[in-house]
Amino acid sequence: MSIEEIIIDKVRILPPDKQQEALDFVEFLLAKIQKQELSSQKKNSGVSGLTLAQEYIGCVEAASDLSTNKDYMDGYGSRSDDGYSPISRL
Repeated sequence: MSIEEIIIDKVRILPPDKQQEALDFVEFLLAKIQKQELSSQKKNSGVSGLTLAQEYIGCVEAASDLSTNKDYMDGYGSRSDDGYSPISRL
């Protein structure tokens, strides 16, 4: 008797609510395998980070320009009289 046949025989004697639990678990295992296969394909496909992140683009609602404090970067990289940039004193 194969493992498949043993599983089927045992599931048949379970009450319906336990059969549903068994089905949920099998579907969980299948989803886990599918996720691992997709992850493996993405790692081996040589695609860019942008392509991998594309499914997440637009999943967060935010302002179109996230730099709301534009004055914060004024003078960044320039030297003041004391040799320090204005940002380093914040």
